[in-house]
Amino acid sequence: MPPSASHDAAGDAPDAAADRRPPPAFDAGTLEAYALRWPDESAVAEAFAALLAEGAHAFHRERLDGHFTGSAWLVNAAGTHLLMTHHRKLDRWLQLGGHADGDRDMAAVALKEAEEESGLVDLVAEPELFDLDRHWIPERGDVPGHWHYDARYVVRTTGSEAFAVSDESHALAWREIAPMLDDPATEPSIRRMARKWVSRRV
Repeated sequence: MPPSASHDAAGDAPDAAADRRPPPAFDAGTLEAYALRWPDESAVAEAFAALLAEGAHAFHRERLDGHFTGSAWLVNAAGTHLLMTHHRKLDRWLQLGGHADGDRDMAAVALKEAEEESGLVDLVAEPELFDLDRHWIPERGDVPGHWHYDARYVVRTTGSEAFAVSDESHALAWREIAPMLDDPATEPSIRRMARKWVSRRV
């Protein structure tokens, strides 16, 4: 084998090994670490852990009492603005996100939803869990009211920030994060994430 070919094969080995690694964990340890980092949210983390213990069906929307969803704290390259959706079904300004549909890699769910709902490419998701939120979704059609156990991850732009509105939204907009901290019109969980984001960047 020529030296160059041998060198290439050796160089490829780490990448091949990386491809075989499991996705970033969303497990009991992840939730325990989150509760230690944010002790005021330990009760929420415990509720997530209880659902997680039920197994794979907790990641499917067919679990009608409640199920896991993933959301993106989608920030621009400068970290100053959040991309928000005027949600078509809920009629509120929220972060981008959606159902796990069986995927247990919640960071990947958040990234996929961010891409699909914004039309942006070259997005990067951070693997560390950023926020947890359990919220009620009202009855709609033949779908009864139920709980969303929403795992949120930071997703960053690395390319164009020109978005495209999907069928999920009435509109999208880049909103400056700093004014959200004390804006009573902003959803409480958005204000909480804004505080986390600003404190992390100080």
